[in-house]
Amino acid sequence: MEDREIIELFINRDENAIKEAQKKYKNSCTALADRILNSSEDSDEAVNDTFLKAWNTIPPENPHRLSSYLFMLCRGISIDLLRRKSSQKRGGGEYELSLDELENCIPDELKQSEIENKLLRDALEGFLSELPEKKRIIFMRRYWWFYSVSEIAESLNISEGNVKMTLHRTREKLKDYLEKEGFDI
Repeated sequence: MEDREIIELFINRDENAIKEAQKKYKNSCTALADRILNSSEDSDEAVNDTFLKAWNTIPPENPHRLSSYLFMLCRGISIDLLRRKSSQKRGGGEYELSLDELENCIPDELKQSEIENKLLRDALEGFLSELPEKKRIIFMRRYWWFYSVSEIAESLNISEGNVKMTLHRTREKLKDYLEKEGFDI
């Protein structure tokens, strides 16, 4: 079933919407949640919450791409769940490692106002649009999808050293780019 048809099921409050969305995107959402949470039980919870939140937010939301919308929900729910769990103990998944790597080139978003967050998001989108495709893929797989360095290397058939060097250089360019855009790093 096509995304537009599934979205129409959500809009029409047809319970088959969740079944069809799960059939098409559950595995991808689970893989994303696993990278963040590093726990199959927590991942299952996050994925179930993702489809419930989609049910509760479509409508009024009417996403252009269902996959992007579900992945955004899943990522946010997974990160929130990790934060709740991490308040009791520190986690050890790719999420934590990825954030540590970006620490020196992106301002602390918790200190930002909503307007500053939008400006930062727009600046990041501008930066990513200027990257060559392969570097953008490596960057997004690491910092959006939370792939490990070895997973990125394997998926692109390049060495781990190449991935690490590309990420390092891209972070340096990002830091310079954001400073030129007026962000206090």
